Amino acid sequence: MAPANSHVVRQLQQLIYYHLDNHLLRNALFIAGRLQAYDPKNADNVYLIALCYYRLGQLKSAYDSSRHQALKPGAHVGCSYVFALACLGLGKYVEGSNALDKSRGNWIRLNSWNKHTESRRQYLPDAAAIHCLQGKLWQTYRDSNKAIESYAEALKLNPFMWDAFVGLCDLGVNVRIPNIFQMTPEMKRALSTSNSDENTLETLEESPATNPFSQSASNVNTSQPPSNNDPFTISKNRVNGDVRPNFGIFDKLNIGKASVTPISGGDLDVSSFDTPTGTDTSFSHDVYLGKETGDQMATATNGIEPPLAPVRKARAGQGLGTEISVDGPPKMRSNTINSRSRTKAEPDEASVGRPPSRTHGVGERKRTISGQAAPSVSVPTTANLAAVANDPNGLQRRSTRLLRSITRSGTLATREEMDLKKKAKATGTKGRSTNPGNVGRVVSGNRIHSDSVGVDGKEQRRPSVSQPSGLEQKPKPASSEALKEKEALAWLFDLFSKLACAYFAQCHFRSQDAIQIYNTISLGQRDTPYILSQIARGYFEQGLYSDAEKIYGRLRSIFPSQVEGMERYSTTLWHQKKETDLAFLAHELIDVDRDSPEAWCAVGNSFSVQKDHDQAIKCFKRAVQLDPRFAYAYTLQGHEYIANEENDKALAVFRSAVGVDRRHYNGWYGLGQVFEKQGKYDFAEQHYRTAAGVNPSNSLLITSIGTVLEKLKNPKAALVQYTKACDLMPPSAIARLKRARVLAHLKQPHAALEELKLLKAIAPDEANVFFMLGSVHKMLKQKSEAIRNWTIAGNLDPKAQSQIKEEMERLEDMSDEDYDTLPMG
Repeated sequence: MAPANSHVVRQLQQLIYYHLDNHLLRNALFIAGRLQAYDPKNADNVYLIALCYYRLGQLKSAYDSSRHQALKPGAHVGCSYVFALACLGLGKYVEGSNALDKSRGNWIRLNSWNKHTESRRQYLPDAAAIHCLQGKLWQTYRDSNKAIESYAEALKLNPFMWDAFVGLCDLGVNVRIPNIFQMTPEMKRALSTSNSDENTLETLEESPATNPFSQSASNVNTSQPPSNNDPFTISKNRVNGDVRPNFGIFDKLNIGKASVTPISGGDLDVSSFDTPTGTDTSFSHDVYLGKETGDQMATATNGIEPPLAPVRKARAGQGLGTEISVDGPPKMRSNTINSRSRTKAEPDEASVGRPPSRTHGVGERKRTISGQAAPSVSVPTTANLAAVANDPNGLQRRSTRLLRSITRSGTLATREEMDLKKKAKATGTKGRSTNPGNVGRVVSGNRIHSDSVGVDGKEQRRPSVSQPSGLEQKPKPASSEALKEKEALAWLFDLFSKLACAYFAQCHFRSQDAIQIYNTISLGQRDTPYILSQIARGYFEQGLYSDAEKIYGRLRSIFPSQVEGMERYSTTLWHQKKETDLAFLAHELIDVDRDSPEAWCAVGNSFSVQKDHDQAIKCFKRAVQLDPRFAYAYTLQGHEYIANEENDKALAVFRSAVGVDRRHYNGWYGLGQVFEKQGKYDFAEQHYRTAAGVNPSNSLLITSIGTVLEKLKNPKAALVQYTKACDLMPPSAIARLKRARVLAHLKQPHAALEELKLLKAIAPDEANVFFMLGSVHKMLKQKSEAIRNWTIAGNLDPKAQSQIKEEMERLEDMSDEDYDTLPMG
């Protein structure tokens, strides 16, 4: 087969990138097929077609098309990356990680930070992205140590890799957030290099105008090119299939500021920066350095000659280091006596020595009014500048930009030195002509221009040069762009640090701390789907369902199509027994995305609150089918099995939940519930303690441990757990009720009475509270108070009337020693 034409390959690659960028995936896949058929041995082409398959959701096709290239030693980075992504979706975690390891030598030093713009892309992943993908593979494979190592490496290279931080938090790692969200060495190097490049460019542009007579300006060695230590300057970038040089900070500066003339060998010279005379539209946004000479660039611009310079009046020019001709119109160039009168002591213009200088390409040379090419820029010496200043016909154009760049100190130093040189020359010249054109020609800030006589006898007023005050401008900071980038990074790091602190607290179930941190974020950032969902989740984890409902309602009003996190919203409505709201939410979520597990969890909760457990189980099974790693769907399904008293099935789904996520405390709690119902209190205590170890701030888990201990005939240990639960959640009615009951059994009726009084304020309509109050008053031999509280309990719960009647009858027949007996109620 004949070798592939590189131009055809490049065109096809550009078409693929075009369609991928415009999300025309079918078109991209079609063209990728043509490209692979044209050049099947090229690994880049294999990567492109595999990428198209993956973006279309065809994981098996992406896996098959990239497998051969991905499993080679020293594999193509793109092929191994797409292959690993497909393995993550197909459950082949070890195979995907091994493929990434085989290409490690090709990607370990890649870093694409700050290399993505509107017109530039890095289509191959860098080391941070690959480390993050490896972390996901090892996390789903349940190898926590390797996952943590990969996530940590990703964050070291790119602290904005949020997925890696989330992965560490989900694994329960105790991370130090200030050490993560800070400038990496690579970022510092990139910014410092950009700063030095900008300073170099400013020096190249401004040095001819900034005090050309001073010692520092005269010592500039223009034969040396600027130092090129920017890693972005010579790196190659793939843009639409082309390999183009990446210019880093020069990309921003060479548009509309200065024309950069390509010099062979990639060197830049002072003469390559011209003073712009207008908006340059002859060059495209992409600039090639080190590829063409000036003549070649002129050819590349279709041979368009530069326009003639605009007509300008002649003005008194000073030697500012640029020898660009600004002669007036032909009628102004008369051979008058004044213009030709010179003393022998004055050097002729032709005798002024000029050092040889590099010339521009034809396409970049400025032209005079007559159409002749202007002399190129050269670096002047002090003697040359002084001689030109004494020559009345040596009029030169002063660049407006160069005038603006003259600083106060440089201007004054220039004038003082020139005054001294002028006085010395005037003293040594005896036969100097008293030419009216030379009157007032003094190199100083107070120059007074005399009127010159034209060919028509009329006086021509030379344009006066502005006073020094007009030349005084505040110097522009050389590193303004670098400072702005640093300020932007500082703002981003501050925002990411707050979000990270809040998410870290959330993962460690410090929900109140997380909510406080979220509230410190600006309102614009806070009213986003992610943060509102996290705030609502914080209230949900604390059992504050009414507050969680308010936040979820605000989230739904602002973003009605939000699906993520809505499974907890449906559970919030389930706890509040709001059947109508829950049914409406389920219908809306199904309309938005019927293939999301969150929507089917909401439908299942809607059936559950209506006591239709069989239909609820079907819905939760559908959610698991859509996402087998959705642990919360397993948990909800298990609770429905418990309601149907199918304990074996409940055990199976709860174990599946903790198998998907070892830190899913709801699954461990469900296992404890099943064992408690089966009378296996030791196993129940063990699983409750595991759940509490994951979420130590959940009072319900602590209360469950106390309940099991109480059933194990250990009331003192149970009292410790109940007390801890009350400290964690003071409004918890269940924990206080059980604590009061244990206190009464431990013959502490006064402490139990105080606890019940607090509980009555929390739950004033709870029949069990008044029944317990009656029993404690019975222990305190307060017969009337006992009967009164039992009567209230009977009114609140008519079903308990028979039991309350029995207690009242026993109260009449009790002896004094029987008063210490407390009914379990």
